[in-house]
Amino acid sequence: MSDLDKYLIPTETPVVVTTRHWASMLKAFGITALVLLIGLWLLGNASDSQGLSTFAVGVILAALGWFGWRWLCWRTEEFVITDRRVLLIDGLLARRVAIMPLSKVTDLTYRRSIAGRLLGYGTFVVESAGQHQAFNQIDYLPAPDRLYQDVSTLLFSPYSVANVRRNRDPDDDYPTRPLPR
Repeated sequence: MSDLDKYLIPTETPVVVTTRHWASMLKAFGITALVLLIGLWLLGNASDSQGLSTFAVGVILAALGWFGWRWLCWRTEEFVITDRRVLLIDGLLARRVAIMPLSKVTDLTYRRSIAGRLLGYGTFVVESAGQHQAFNQIDYLPAPDRLYQDVSTLLFSPYSVANVRRNRDPDDDYPTRPLPR
């Protein structure tokens, strides 16, 4: 559930609200699967050893708990582009909101690895001249081609929010969060 309205200025219009691509969870999934296999192997080879069985169950529960925490953190993170700012909102217990005004963006680059091209995600690099940034690289963004076009339209086109919405293909939209308001 989004708490985006808490972070928006009343006159600001959100254009993009999305989360990181599901592929960002693959590493956590792989680690969890490996630890679960080790825990299950330990449990199967405990041979009536109460201590080893207890340890194996602890390993399994810890792996599942860690993965659940990572999944919740992934689900609550949001990448937002408004007509004025770029925001990255993350944190489950303690929220962090990283902000960069669109007027300060001097360079926008996106990269797509082979895996990113196959799975549909990319990395954005946002730069601003001579300033310390709250963030400069955002990995695992879904639909990066479309996102790049929308941000470029916001930066370089008059009446930019209207142009972004007019040019958006309903079948090629960001696959995660609906726009508020």
